[in-house]
Amino acid sequence: MFAKRLKELRKKRKLTMQEVADYVGVAKSTYAGYESGYRQPTLESIQTISRKLRTSTDYLLGLSDYPEPPAELNHNAKEYLNYEQLHWDGVPLEKGDLELIRNLLERVLRDRTPPKED
Repeated sequence: MFAKRLKELRKKRKLTMQEVADYVGVAKSTYAGYESGYRQPTLESIQTISRKLRTSTDYLLGLSDYPEPPAELNHNAKEYLNYEQLHWDGVPLEKGDLELIRNLLERVLRDRTPPKED
């Protein structure tokens, strides 16, 4: 079931095997093994794949029949910026890039927050 759902969702999201493999940090042949059922990914890889495919690990593992993530998923940008494998249109973001982005967003939020009254 895992391999079938993996392939179906990847195609539904219009992603190539290479795109998902790059995001997960594995070779395309390794990822192809996941889709064929020949290989089993680590739990960490399953979590990463679920983020790329915008689904839940429960769906991929056959514990849920709902491929779309629940509405209450946390979309906190601060948490996303802690992932080491973020990219912008396929260009990997390095640790320094992410630090600059975090600092910029913190500055934006500081500027938007009204000053405390004494």
